[in-house]
Amino acid sequence: MEITVILGSNTGQKRQWIEEAIRRLVGTAGPVLKASSYYETEPWGFSCAETFLNRVVVFNSRLDPENFLTKALEIEKQLGRVRHSGQQYESRTIDIDILFCDSLLIHTPELIVPHPRLAERNFVLVPLNEIMPHFEHPLLHRKISELLIQSPDKLSVKKIEM
Repeated sequence: MEITVILGSNTGQKRQWIEEAIRRLVGTAGPVLKASSYYETEPWGFSCAETFLNRVVVFNSRLDPENFLTKALEIEKQLGRVRHSGQQYESRTIDIDILFCDSLLIHTPELIVPHPRLAERNFVLVPLNEIMPHFEHPLLHRKISELLIQSPDKLSVKKIEM
């Protein structure tokens, strides 16, 4: 199963956090099929001094979506991610969000796929558009390239050459 995720960090050695999370996901879930460039992005949904580093990765996962989510949350915790109750958005060492699982629609208390806010976030749409512009959002029935053009988000997203 192809599972598409976005990884992000805005504290410490951002690139190293993302690379380590990818390495650990490969070890537990399966190989990387595609990966976007790195993007420096402004925080979405909250204010802070640090920008984010983001990257979209598509895994060929041997795990089902629920087990992939469990492993991703374990990896976040292992890499120092602390979730504070009541705070939806805050600075973090690593964030791993599932965007798509093939073209499945999943709606459980633990997991909603496609990610419900991805069409509102350029920090997701820009790297997605780099590696899968023709992928059709299974709920909105529009290509990623179309969603990016129609996005209401005006925050900065800059490709980083590394």
